[in-house]
Amino acid sequence: MKCPFCKGPDTQVADTRESEEGTSIRRRRRCLSCEKRFTTYETVELRMPQVVKQNGMRTQFDKEKLNTSFSRALHKRPVPTELVDKAIDRTIQRVFALGEREIDSRQIGEMVMKELLSLDKVAYIRFASVYKSFQDVRDFSDAIEAVRKTPINRKSRAG
Repeated sequence: MKCPFCKGPDTQVADTRESEEGTSIRRRRRCLSCEKRFTTYETVELRMPQVVKQNGMRTQFDKEKLNTSFSRALHKRPVPTELVDKAIDRTIQRVFALGEREIDSRQIGEMVMKELLSLDKVAYIRFASVYKSFQDVRDFSDAIEAVRKTPINRKSRAG
């Protein structure tokens, strides 16, 4: 790393400490040319992948859109905010865990449906009806029949 004072190319790490939160590393450095000391911080840079829409367009991942999807599906449903926040966090972590530079919007939709199914069956049907573009009553009845077979276990999701 170059010295910020003399622009010398040779610096030496004098001390390294991890932050209390464990999210960054503080390094005290000394320039071998001018002997001045300075501090640098090392942090992780996480980037969400680009979202590839059905029409092929690419957009930045938007956590607010994810929040809106959950909010609309869960509108006036008896699901604690804490559980919704955890479901959103799990979805974001799954997207990160893929380690890809791009993700299909369909994959995100499937992740949201999985979380909604574990939170509230009515919310799941609401989301699925828009997401899967239900065209008639038969589509709803097929989805409802599939949901009937799936138990909800909110207590295990709270931890």
